[in-house]
Amino acid sequence: MTYIIQTHNLTKVYNGAEVVSGVNMYIKKGEIYGFLGPNGSGKTTIMKMITNLVKPTGGEIEVLGEKLSPPTSFEVLKRIGSTIEYPVFYEKLSARKNLDLHCRYMGFHNKNEIDEALKLVNLINVEKKPVKEFSLGMKQRLAIARAVITKPDLLILDEPLNGLDPQGIREMRNLFLNLSSQYGMSLLISSHILGEIEQIADTIGVIREGKILEETSMDIIRGKYVEHLELQVKDQAKAAFVLENELNIDNFRIKEQDSLIHIYDRNISQNDVIQAMVTNQIEIGSIHKKSKSLEDYFLQLIEGGNKDA
Repeated sequence: MTYIIQTHNLTKVYNGAEVVSGVNMYIKKGEIYGFLGPNGSGKTTIMKMITNLVKPTGGEIEVLGEKLSPPTSFEVLKRIGSTIEYPVFYEKLSARKNLDLHCRYMGFHNKNEIDEALKLVNLINVEKKPVKEFSLGMKQRLAIARAVITKPDLLILDEPLNGLDPQGIREMRNLFLNLSSQYGMSLLISSHILGEIEQIADTIGVIREGKILEETSMDIIRGKYVEHLELQVKDQAKAAFVLENELNIDNFRIKEQDSLIHIYDRNISQNDVIQAMVTNQIEIGSIHKKSKSLEDYFLQLIEGGNKDA
């Protein structure tokens, strides 16, 4: 397994308090990693440590196969594109001139990439407009253009969808997928828009109070939280007998504390279940078709609930 980022017991202390505590992260080459957590949970601090903007108090960071340290970090950082917190630009200059200055700083001399980067983020017809006149959404687009212009191996984006309208969010979603699939970039993206992360992420990491609660693939989440029927009955034992012996269903789970039965067999309809219960004089409290999303999964983790509920 090739990892583009690995952290080992990564820790950061501010004013005697641990804001990042023993974090181990593993981000695979070429994947989109969704980084989720409440405000103040440590996401931005970790991103700053990976990009060498903040020094860790303890632990190690390995990026692109190199341990992040002063002798090697400059060359490694040249292969990373990032936008962290509020994007800062030369406000009196145009988008093009801002990108040109960035390219000079990075030692990147292919000026044709400026047009391509602006086109990628759909920031066009703003040739003479100073950045100070840009909306927040336009500045977000420019920040992403600046991050991708050198075609980095690793792209780190902190809340890149802030300030974008629904159309802009959709455009950025397609861009991130394209950067991963067509250019082979690895992306570390934090966002509070969980529905968007659910659509693009290969892996998610969930952090709370500086500690990683879970790191898992979206395929595993989708496999666990498939669509199902939620049946509430008074007599669970009798209902389970009917499901197993009359409807030939064995893919169900009894949740005694809630008087619920979760039925995962997709070949059985809601009407079939209702008819079988009524025929056998089993009182139904409710029956609903349910499915769990990444948001459900995230909230259960953050609130300390049972992931397998």
